Amino acid sequence: MTQGTKIIASAHYVPSDIITNDDLAAIMDTDDAWIQAHTGIKERRISLQGENTSDLATQAARMALSQTDLKPEDIELIIVTTFTPDGLAPSTAALVQRNLKAEGAWAYDISTACSGFVFGMSTADKFIRSGVYKNALVISAEVNSKMMDFTDRTSTVFFGDGAAAMVLVADEEGGIVKGEEMHTIGDAEVVHSGRIQPLTEISAENYPKTDAFHQEGRQVFEEVVRLIPDHIVKFLGDRDLTPNDVDYFITHQANLRIIEAIAEAIDQPMEKFATNITKYGNTSSAGIGIGLDELNKKTDLTGKRVLLTGFGAGFTYGSLLLEF
Repeated sequence: MTQGTKIIASAHYVPSDIITNDDLAAIMDTDDAWIQAHTGIKERRISLQGENTSDLATQAARMALSQTDLKPEDIELIIVTTFTPDGLAPSTAALVQRNLKAEGAWAYDISTACSGFVFGMSTADKFIRSGVYKNALVISAEVNSKMMDFTDRTSTVFFGDGAAAMVLVADEEGGIVKGEEMHTIGDAEVVHSGRIQPLTEISAENYPKTDAFHQEGRQVFEEVVRLIPDHIVKFLGDRDLTPNDVDYFITHQANLRIIEAIAEAIDQPMEKFATNITKYGNTSSAGIGIGLDELNKKTDLTGKRVLLTGFGAGFTYGSLLLEF
């Protein structure tokens, strides 16, 4: 049987500062009732103690590794998925490698926005399936708050900061990944963040500037509820499965109303959907990883099917079917 991948440990880490809807209402034109009605979010964690994306990622990785017999120097590959990196170079993954003192690993970032955890897990699975690598760390980490325009209530109220980490190892029994499908659709206007404009002249006044995160909320909602339910049904159908055959769904934690719309469209109860958005907000690529960690901690997943479905800016979307 082909060598596959299994998860031997998972963890998540969020900043200590809790920002409620009332806190946001104090600085922008919104209120708790509006935010909960439109998003389902009650509070979120925001990094206010100087922790950057690599710091959150490092904390989650250390927590996950502490549950195993592996030492940092045993790790062979570190993948960090983020669209809020510490900077363009060095990669956030390289900073995590340094922080962990994982001298035996090589590390790099994947940038597929809110689909990142699914893309990262898929990528690590291929490295391990190749037979060249025996283990990997997959970490999804975001400090979304540093990219927000706090005068823009249509975007800022959604987002929080957090990280999740998985320790993957080779499994001679074939592994837990039973299917995958990934898509990208080039779209730079509906959602964008951190854009840097090219020069128009050489001038001493030139200095790099980035734009804040922005989304066209209604268009995002409509695009997701149009694409994702059909994607899920087709993805499962191609594997002779239906949504009824899945024990748990973990979708991107974009908005509770979106998750509810997906559940309704595929005729599944919300009890089968892992959610953390009400307490953490939209943590971008970290949300699915946090959801998987929470589900793994409270539920015996032996013999269970779990479908991970990500969707995000780019536009990116995809699913990974796990059987434990």
